[in-house]
Order: sequence, then C-alpha cells, then structure tokens
Amino acid sequence: MKIYSALSITTKSVITLTAVSTAYFSTGCREKPPEELPNILWITSEDNSPYFVSCYGNSFATTPNIDELASEGFMYTHAYATHAVSSPTRNSIITGAFANSNGNIPMRSDYSTSEFVHTYPEYLRQAGYYCTNNSKTDYNTRSIDPNAIWDESSNTAHYKNRPEGKPFFAIFNLGSSHESNINRGQTTPVEELRHDPDKVTLPPYHPDTPEIRFDWALYFDANEVMDKEVGELLKELDSLGLAENTIVMYYGDHGGVLPRSRRFLYETGTQVPFVIRIPEKYKYLYPAKGPGDNVDRLISFIDLAPTLCSIAGVTIPDYMQGKAFLGKQKTKDPQYVYMARERMDERYDNVRAVKDQQYRYIRNYMPFRPTMQYLRTLFSLPSTQSWVNEYKSGRTNAIQSMFFHEKLVEELYDSEKDPWNVNNLADDPAYAEVLERMRQAEMDWMREIRDVGLIPEDEYDFYAGEKSMYDYMRSDECPFEELMEAADLATLGGPEEIDTFVEYLKNDHSGIRYWGVTGLLILKDAARPVISALKEAAYDRSGSVATLAAEALYGLGEKEAALQAYINILQDINVYDYSDRNWALNSIDIIHELSPEIASPELINAVKNVVQYRNDNPISGSVASYEMRTAPYLLQKWGVEMVVSNQRGGFGAERPAGAERPGTNL
Repeated sequence: MKIYSALSITTKSVITLTAVSTAYFSTGCREKPPEELPNILWITSEDNSPYFVSCYGNSFATTPNIDELASEGFMYTHAYATHAVSSPTRNSIITGAFANSNGNIPMRSDYSTSEFVHTYPEYLRQAGYYCTNNSKTDYNTRSIDPNAIWDESSNTAHYKNRPEGKPFFAIFNLGSSHESNINRGQTTPVEELRHDPDKVTLPPYHPDTPEIRFDWALYFDANEVMDKEVGELLKELDSLGLAENTIVMYYGDHGGVLPRSRRFLYETGTQVPFVIRIPEKYKYLYPAKGPGDNVDRLISFIDLAPTLCSIAGVTIPDYMQGKAFLGKQKTKDPQYVYMARERMDERYDNVRAVKDQQYRYIRNYMPFRPTMQYLRTLFSLPSTQSWVNEYKSGRTNAIQSMFFHEKLVEELYDSEKDPWNVNNLADDPAYAEVLERMRQAEMDWMREIRDVGLIPEDEYDFYAGEKSMYDYMRSDECPFEELMEAADLATLGGPEEIDTFVEYLKNDHSGIRYWGVTGLLILKDAARPVISALKEAAYDRSGSVATLAAEALYGLGEKEAALQAYINILQDINVYDYSDRNWALNSIDIIHELSPEIASPELINAVKNVVQYRNDNPISGSVASYEMRTAPYLLQKWGVEMVVSNQRGGFGAERPAGAERPGTNL
C-alpha cells in the first residue's frame, strides 16, 4: 500500500529530495521558482450551486461577501465539478486525474491509486510553498496520507504558522452549507427562517409542498451563514496585511443540495460558483480585462491541480488530465468538460456526462435503474420524503414523476434555455448532430482517461490485485478497446445484437460478460430466445454478472430461476463477497418496487441470513458495510424485525486484494 511519504516530504518542511524523488520531480519542477510567488488562499464551501449565490443572478440569495469578492475579482460562469459528490471530487482535485481514471470513483471507497499519480501539495511544497489544509481530507483512497502531503492538515492548520518569508497555499473548508445541515435545521420554527418559504422559486421537477419549500428556504439560510464565514476569512487576510500578495479562490465543492442536485449529473449537481480575486501585482494572471469581469471559459475541478502548477512555475506532470486556466501554461479554452457518477453509498449506478457552453449530454450505462434510487442519506431529507410521498400518491406531473422511472440511455439538454435539465432533446431529430457530437466526445474522453467504469466495482480487486485500477486499465492484460465496444453496443444496440451479447457471456473477462448481460437486460422481452444463456450466467463467479442475469430472468417470467440465483449470491460466501451481495440486494429492491411478490419466504430468510452473518462476523470499511444498509432496508419493507449491529471503520478485511474468497455457505 502506497503512502506518499515515500517522496521524502515531511509534514513540517520540504527537505532535500532523495535520488528517486529527484528523478521523479525532474519533469515536474522548475530548477528556480519564479520570483515573488503569490500566496494562494482557497475557500471551499460544501454542496452549493451558483443558484444559492446572489452574484450569479438570484436576488433571493443572501451572499454579500462572495458578491463583493466577485466585484473585486473574476466570476467564472461555466465552472463544473468532476463528480456530483464530495469524495470522488476531492480525489480528482488533489491528484489532477479523474476519479474514474484513478479507480476511486465509487463513493466512500478506499482503493489504491497508482504510484505514478501524486498530489498537487507535493509539487507546491517542492516549489517553496507552505501548504496547509483546514481541515477536510476525504480523498476516497487509502493511498494518500494527509500528514505526508501537507505541512499541516488539521482543524487548527493556518497559514499564520508558516516560516518567515515562505509563500503559502492554504485551504479552508466550510461545512455550514453541507447537506447534513438540512436535517439539523428541522427543529427551526418556520417563522425563524430568514428566507421566506412562500417566496422560494421551486424547480419544475419538485412538487409544491410545505416540506420542500421549508428545506429550500433553510438551505438559503445555510448559504447565508457560509457567506459570513467567507467574509471572516477575507477580513482576517486583510487584517494581516496579506491581501495584496494573495490570490483568493472561492468555490463550492459540487452542486446541491436539495433532492436531484447533489449526486446527480445535471446542472444543479455539477455546476459550481467559482470566483478568483487576483491582486494588482499579479495582473499578468488576469483571465479577463480587469476585476469585476465575468469569465465564460469552461473550467473543471480537474483543471485545478495543473493551474496551481502553472501559477507556481511547476511544469505540469503528464498524468494530470486537466488544462491550466491561469499562468504561463494556460491553454486555449476547452470545448468540453466531463463528469462521472458511479456507486453512491449503497446504490450502484454508472453515468457519464459531457458539457459544452450550451448543451449537456448524459450517458446512462445502467438505464434499467431509476434516477432517484433510494439512498438512506438522501431519503432522510424531509424534502425527499415529501417528493416520494407525492409521487406514490399520484400527485406529481410528468416532469416530477420521470425521475422515479427507468432512465433513458441518453439525455441531451440545452442548459442555456433549460437550466433545470428537464426537457430531454435526445430523441429530437433537430438535435441529431449535437447528440452525435456529444456522444463521440464522451467516448473519446473515456478512451483518453482509460475509464474504470467499463468494469463493475465488484471486480476491481480481482483485476487490480496489488496494483491500482489506474495501472490495470493501462496494462496489456486489460482488453480496453473490447470493453469500450461492448459497453457502447450493450447500451445502444438492439435485438439484432442478441447473438453478440450471448458471445460476450462466454468471454474470459468478466467486464465483457457484464456488458453482455447488460445488453440482454436492456432488451427486456426481446431476450426471451436466450433464456438458457441467462440461466447459466446467473451463476457466474462475478456477482454483478450473476445479479443482472437474475434480474433479466425475473423480467422474462423465469421467477423461480431468478430467485434461486439471488439466494445463491446472498448465501455462497465461498464465491461471493459483500460487494457481490450488495449488487444482488440492489437488484431485489428494484424488482420489489414493481413486484412485491418477490419477497418469498426463502428470499426473506436469505436476506436475514446476510444480516445475521454480518452481525456475527463484523467487517470494517464503508464499502463492506453497505450491504448492512440494503439488507435491513429490505427487511424493514417486508415487515421483518431484526437487530442490526453498527459497523464502521477501515477497509476490506473480509477479502484481501487479489485473494481467493474463503468461507462456507450461509
């Protein structure tokens, strides 16, 4: 397991590099840093879209400090997160490589990154910066040790602690706008809200209920608190006489936070407020004519690490996948930015998105799942509960209902005319050329970064072993182009491809078998002629393959065969582990929504055995614990009471990377 201290950078100072690290950094650093390096202050806020910042055009928002910062600096009007949730986003930011390239895209995972991928604080420290982080890390990997890459990373870390004469890079993370504050604020009397719920303008996808209006107003209040904290940090900087030597960057860490924003690859989930104030002495860095100007360049969080390198005079490492938007290595404006979504906590998904100045293209690689899958955290919000209740009671219109139905493979939105992304243009012949262009851009990007989403997460350990998925996807062992072709055909192919999908099921690589069964599942009744192939696939050693085969069988009326396959996945720990079981539990829950009769006594007993086994055999790690969300959730829906142990901690003790999965049947 890699810990970045191997680069001979301590937590308190930058020391002489070893021969190994000198060779590594020889392509990454200038021999002599530029004179008068600017200080850099980053202020990040949690979960808020530009919609909640008044300088972006919403007069209902109350953010005077950010507004003033924008008037003194430059407001980016097309800034985007790489992912719509924090952990994979922070992985992309800290490394300069997309989390779906690193292998760190599933939410709350802990997979290793490559030895070739390093973090921007290491480069900044080598260039002479004192680097502090106050204080969130959340890098979604076991490989990054915060104490090794920062001079200080804690809730007391501060640039004031730097050695005399050193320039600083400092991050302050503000949590007052985080999603959790919605639940914490539920005890607030409505008359104490500073933003009137009755005056909130709701998006067209939300039904008009008191609970939804309350949560919206409460979140505007939370952003007002966050803005005051921004003001305090700026006031402190000024009081120390450092404003004239410090570049200030403020941004939200992704969109959100009301239901269908955070976690989802729409404008509301990925567009972020992004403001930079640059002192007069560094005007050579101005991205526009002068302070107060807006900048319409497309920028992405993947661009932050290379931009820091560019400002600091560090040659941008080849593995970084973004484009510098400031400094001597600034590139021409990009045509696209890119986003990705995979497993969100306990629920599997696979979505990619491409955005240009006007259009947003979304590719759903699991269109057999609804947009609004149940997630314990998301569905604990009163606004989400209210939306679900309205939908189940038949009181939602077509737009408000569509997110609870199966997704289409492709979505296309004109985000200039339709900022809420509710009018899908993918089937409109007038936009056929735009659709084709954006689709090709998405596939070109996946190919360029070697996207790990071509392989389901339950197979990461099997293929990466002691390496990272980043390394595996670039190795000769990975049939990358075959995987790309299979994923494309599975999601866009028709009944004429059935024979190809069956051939995929025979492939030695489980990723290609996965796309074979995905293609058959999407075809629904048209796959009836190959039921026998699906029955065989339902016992594949890969839990994701077996699960989707069982799901396809259930949809084709082969209910007993499907049930037996599900029970086998849940009980045979000699073959399947926690990730495989969670795939099956996800699938069972989706079917149950339409076919409650799936809850046979045998299946209920198998789910109970999963909970009892995990109670008796605790395992640490977020990924490992997610079956202990889905299984008890199913039992609760079925009216079955059972004690569930609380299990949290480190990662993956049940099955070491690359090892056989020992055990006996449950």
